[in-house]
Amino acid sequence: SAMDHQPKFFENLSGTGKAIGVLTSGGDAQGMNAAVRAVVRMGIYVKAKVYFVYEGYQGMVDGGDNIVEVSWESVSSILQVGGTVIGSARCKSFRTREGRLQAAYNLVQRGITNLCVIGGDGSLTGANLFREEWSGLLEELAQKGKFIDEEAVKKYAYLNIVGMVGSIDNDFCGTDMTIGTDSALHRIIEVVDAIMTTAQSHQRTFVLEVMGRHCGYLALVSALACGADWVFIPEYPPEEGWEDSMCVKLSENRARKKRLNIIIVAEGAIDCHNKPITSEKVKDLVVQRLGFDTRVTILGHVQRGGTPSAFDRILASRMGVEAVLALLEATPATPACVVSLSGNQAVRLPLMECVQMTQEVQKAMDEGRFLEAVRLRGRSFENNLNTYKLLSHKKPDAELPKTNFNVAVLNVGAPAAGMNAAVRAAVRVGITEGHKMFAVIDGFEGFARGKIKEISWGDVGGWTGQGGSILGTKRTLPAKYLEKIADQMRTNNINALMVIGGFEAYLGLLELSAAREKYDEFCVPMVMVPATVSNNVPGSDFSIGADTALNTITDTCDRIKQSASGTKRRVFIIETMGGYCGYLANMGALAAGADAAYIFEEQFDIRELQANVEHLTEKMKTSIQRGLVLRNENCNENYTTDFIYQLYSEEGKGVFDCRKNVLGHMQQGGAPSPFDRNFGTKISAKAMQWISKKLKETYRKGKVFANTEDSVCLLGMRRRNLVFQPVAELKTETDFVHRIPKEQWWLKLRPLMKILAKYKTSYDVSDSGQLEHVAMHSPKEAETGAI
Repeated sequence: SAMDHQPKFFENLSGTGKAIGVLTSGGDAQGMNAAVRAVVRMGIYVKAKVYFVYEGYQGMVDGGDNIVEVSWESVSSILQVGGTVIGSARCKSFRTREGRLQAAYNLVQRGITNLCVIGGDGSLTGANLFREEWSGLLEELAQKGKFIDEEAVKKYAYLNIVGMVGSIDNDFCGTDMTIGTDSALHRIIEVVDAIMTTAQSHQRTFVLEVMGRHCGYLALVSALACGADWVFIPEYPPEEGWEDSMCVKLSENRARKKRLNIIIVAEGAIDCHNKPITSEKVKDLVVQRLGFDTRVTILGHVQRGGTPSAFDRILASRMGVEAVLALLEATPATPACVVSLSGNQAVRLPLMECVQMTQEVQKAMDEGRFLEAVRLRGRSFENNLNTYKLLSHKKPDAELPKTNFNVAVLNVGAPAAGMNAAVRAAVRVGITEGHKMFAVIDGFEGFARGKIKEISWGDVGGWTGQGGSILGTKRTLPAKYLEKIADQMRTNNINALMVIGGFEAYLGLLELSAAREKYDEFCVPMVMVPATVSNNVPGSDFSIGADTALNTITDTCDRIKQSASGTKRRVFIIETMGGYCGYLANMGALAAGADAAYIFEEQFDIRELQANVEHLTEKMKTSIQRGLVLRNENCNENYTTDFIYQLYSEEGKGVFDCRKNVLGHMQQGGAPSPFDRNFGTKISAKAMQWISKKLKETYRKGKVFANTEDSVCLLGMRRRNLVFQPVAELKTETDFVHRIPKEQWWLKLRPLMKILAKYKTSYDVSDSGQLEHVAMHSPKEAETGAI
């Protein structure tokens, strides 16, 4: 654990004398530029020389001005740009030994023996072959005499390679998310949301074709995120006779007054005989059998375009820094590795193990072993599929179990995007498990007033994409309404509670469990799902809503940076929400490439403000004549946003001018991001399954009675897993005065922002990825739940 290790700082990992080449290869993916920027800046920071290899492997073979040493400023405005600025090309000649010989010569000429490759599995496999052949290639060059001498062969004897996966399909095994996947989901969901509005007017069926020749991840997650009626993916073909089942389901939905049907098809979708299922085929089927007005939309390259999402920028920046650390630590004995993400942790995995596993998936699909293919794709994929199956199709009432339990769902605290997706999942899973589901309007206050109504499967249709809280939410705590709430629990015979909300929800559950001694009505299972833009709930690394808020901040910062670039020599000070929690300010700064972020968790004084002003003054002498500073709303009661603005304006006179911007409630609004829809759906479904389990355990002699600590839990994401934790145990981890957890994982990422903004700082790398092996998980493990 963090307490046990001695911090290990990378100062002793000097890159002096090392040369690192960075190239992007294969298809482009949003976020690649953020990765390139991080590699360049981290490389220069540790005193290595860094080279761009333009046009992928083709540039490496052609040499000349395709391989150029770069400076800090070379990457200054690329963070928010989609695609790859150093270009990417398919390269036939690199596949020949002759081509690789030429590439080796071009690298040795510049002393480059460290390569950072950002691309798909094909590009990474090529890089590995190149590494294995390296010493042989140098020998051959030396034998030809005129190229390199024996001394160079000795000096440059080994080539180190670190890969990062940039692929929008998320088709690479061993990593939860590849760079570009989240941004592609943003594009798909934007289109689906737009289609939803037009279809509200007409009764229509839309067939949407998304990318994914070999991998159904994009189709599956977007189907989950928009509540699609049907999805076709290569790993999980529909059973024989799917045509009938699909048409029955569509007409049932239409009969329930649902005007819109959405069917999502991955471009590589197949049936169980490995025959392709095309979007046109699906459309013709619906038209012929049901006569529905049906349209096909093929998203194509739109999915690769646009600006990278906040998630992809942070992911790529973390991976880029991690890649440089891996290169510095590499020895001739370490295998070529891939830096990737598991949960929210960076890990390093042997490149070829990942590639083999990825090829295994394809082999399993070719041979019709589809269950195996889903399992090989990993926990995250399997969980997505199981959740989709659970939520998309309502069994006929006759087939549903009947438990006679009543479960109430309520929202507490401030609105957060993704709350509605969580409520929908809770209601539908609850109904599937056989419970009667009740919705409480307006939080604990509405509860006390009896604003409770039964809610059905159809009532929550179309909720995933809605922002805010449809049930209504209030910050009121239950303490002053205990008597009335207990009455309502009794009147409506409520046997379990699910609370979706922020810090108030956590305090509310603490109050209700404390009231158990006095009121038997509260002796029922209760669970909380964290949902707040501030991400300040103890016991969870992520809260529903924080990702959407982060995207709002990042988009605004992009626009502001653009306006500052236009006017030159301008510094913007931007205030974010978050109460005392600096998550939004810190992660927003990392995603937007800010120069500084002031947060409550890291005290600062006038000397630090002075140092920041001097830093910006120096920056204005370079070609990057703009500055961006983020400030968390409660970071310091005296150094207010106005104060910092006035200080910067005064100190920067004649060098730069200042503007300030308070983002305010924009950060709570908007349609939820794909991450928040997906996270809200999965975590809420899991919480409802826990409630069912607890209800069975605590049902005695005709009534539910639960009064142990472990019957009031918070479900949170901890590092790599979803864990149920008794709220009573979380008390010791909480700073109640400032409403934040005492320890927060993201503070470890704070130095990254400083390094990428050119500040000297220490960065503890004890946590950075040790080489692990690609684990095949057992089916049982899938239930413990990665995201």
